[in-house]
Formats: sequence, structure tokens, C-alpha cells
Amino acid sequence: MPAVFIGHGNPMYAIEPNRYAQAWQALSSRIAKPKAILVISAHWLTSQTWVTAMTQPPTIHDFSGFPEALFKVSYPAPGSPQLANQVADLLSPTEVILEEFEWGLDHGAWAPLLHMYPNADIPVVQLSLDARLTGAQHYALAQQLRPLREAGVLIVGSGNVVHNLRVIDFTQEKIYPWAERFNTYFRQNLLAHQHQALINFQNFGQDHVLAVPTLEHYWPALYVLAQQADIEPVSIIVDGIDAASISMLSFVVGQV
Repeated sequence: MPAVFIGHGNPMYAIEPNRYAQAWQALSSRIAKPKAILVISAHWLTSQTWVTAMTQPPTIHDFSGFPEALFKVSYPAPGSPQLANQVADLLSPTEVILEEFEWGLDHGAWAPLLHMYPNADIPVVQLSLDARLTGAQHYALAQQLRPLREAGVLIVGSGNVVHNLRVIDFTQEKIYPWAERFNTYFRQNLLAHQHQALINFQNFGQDHVLAVPTLEHYWPALYVLAQQADIEPVSIIVDGIDAASISMLSFVVGQV
């Protein structure tokens, strides 16, 4: 299986027509149907590493201030305790806590999957982001997940490589130059297979201060980068700066 990073952006893109969701849907039609899906979402930030291990993960509406229609969305995909245990084994000696009661699928998971696999008939497991780790440690941890691809599991990272809500502008009349520059930096190093430059993105001038003010939306991209073997291709699914300060860059590692 390939591995996919989705720049998920505005939660309303789960239910509103948009070019980004169209690109996610088109990609899924080019991939063999996964046996299961492992999602690493920006919206499950924890202390330690957790993985959902329930048979029926609930749909979590982890946002506020949106129309009621968005809160009515359900993504009733089954879970997979078997995959959760496999993830825990692969990540050893890191302790992985099996989550059976308090989490489920947040909108970082179900918003893109609603377009990619609308029938919700593929088991989905979600892996948390340990807030104590560095980017390099997340990347190294993610490399241990590579055997899942051979077993038919689609690894999906969901976040945004540029994500600054404090200066967001929904008028769509401008794009901040620093957002454009950082997005270009990421895209160029992605296509050149320069992973260290993306792990250590803080070396790219001062643009990163505004482009990545917090790390949780950036880290999922590292989980997908870490799946790339030396000879594997990487390609852009869709790109663009949304609402002036959100990168919608999505990419796939592996042959599709």
C-alpha cells in the first residue's frame, strides 16, 4: 500500500464541495482497497502513545462554532483491536496504550475518509501524537510502522504543513507571503526526498515561526515521510493555500 498525507483544512470540507476533497476522492479510486486504515491525526495529542482499540470507534466532533449539519455527520467505520495490537507490537519498546473508551475517530480522520471511503466499510484505527517527542523522534517511531504497508494497511497522516489559525482570513483575497514560502520549501524538499530538511524545518529562516506556530498539524506529515523507501516515488495529490494561512498540500508516498 502507499502512504498518504492529507492537508485536511476547514472541517466544513467534509460536507461542502471543494477541489481538495475531489482530489482525495480521486486518489482513493487509484489505490487498491485497503484491508484496514491507520490514521495519525493532528487532533489527538496525548502524553505517551495511544491507539484506538475498540470494535466500533465513535465519531468525535472535536470543534465548535460550525453549522449543525457538521455535528450530525457520522462515520461508522469498524475498528480493529487486532490492528491496534499489531501497531503496539511494531512500536515496541515504546509503550503503547490501548484506548477502548474515551476516544474514537476525530475530524482529522473522518473528514478526509468520508470522501475517500464513503461507505465506511474499512476498519479504521487511530494513533495519537505524543506531545513529548521531537519531530525526529516521531519520524523514527513512524519508520517502525512500515511493515503495515506490506500487510495491506493504508497509513494516512492528517494535518496541515502550514497551519496558523490566529491570522486566518476567509475572504480568500490574499495569501500571506510567509505561508507561500514555507509551503514551497516543504514541497521542494518533499519532491527532492530531503527528509532531514523537513524534520529540521526550523532551519528555514523565520517563516516557520508563523507557518508552524504549534507542531501538532505538522507532525502527521513526518509519519508519512517516514514510510518512504529510498527508491519510492512521492507525488502531490493537491496543493494550495486556503484562507491565507492554511496549506492544503496533500501527497502520497509509493506507487499509485
